[in-house]
Amino acid sequence: MAGKVEARKALLREALIDAAEAQIKLGGLSTLKARPLAQAAGCALGAIYNIFDDLDALVMAVNARTFRCLGAFVSARVTEAADQSPNTQLVIMSHAYLHFAADHTFLWRALFDLEMSVDGTVPEWYLLELRAVFGLIAAPLAQLFPDMKRDELDLMVRALFSAVHGIVLLGLERRISAVPQDQIETMLSQILREIGNS
Repeated sequence: MAGKVEARKALLREALIDAAEAQIKLGGLSTLKARPLAQAAGCALGAIYNIFDDLDALVMAVNARTFRCLGAFVSARVTEAADQSPNTQLVIMSHAYLHFAADHTFLWRALFDLEMSVDGTVPEWYLLELRAVFGLIAAPLAQLFPDMKRDELDLMVRALFSAVHGIVLLGLERRISAVPQDQIETMLSQILREIGNS
């Protein structure tokens, strides 16, 4: 009997994640509401909170899925360019990140719009998804800076991610001179091709 209950819970959990993902994809994180979510998942309103502590926990489950999709998308582009220079791989990654963000804007924004910090309670599985994305950046950087200590490399990965993310975010929000997407790509290329050349 316990097995059937757990199986039903697992099915409801996936249905809720699917429904939340669909709501966020259409209108962004601010449109996620419990009542329509329960209707879409075919459950009672209270059943949501039997599966997730709150809507933030549900959003984190959606975000983990988005991180996996983002990682797979970027990784596929880098795999195609495995014989390219580390700088070119970084450029390809940044362009893939831009295209993913442009094509899945609301889901991508939910990765950063959910209020949480490393000082709060962040599940280990969530941090693992984030580390997987950072790992993609670390590989070419380690080739460019083979003598760099691990903690310095980790810091550079985060700095580079922050720089690329900032350009993509501002560019997609049309906050930097309303540049078209291909010019955002040019900006990213200009910066990333210079890493390690100074």
